[in-house]
Amino acid sequence: MFDKTKDPVCKKKIRKKEAVATSEYEGKLYYFCSQKCKEEFDKDPEKYI
Repeated sequence: MFDKTKDPVCKKKIRKKEAVATSEYEGKLYYFCSQKCKEEFDKDPEKYI
């Protein structure tokens, strides 16, 4: 139950262990379904949180 999260860029629900990439921002870890979503997040994290 707690292993699921939502990609902050595309809003797709994913399992944390199946995430393609992660980024840490302000002490919180974010999980992504693709490298593209991670790159978009890293450009402007405030846009997505």
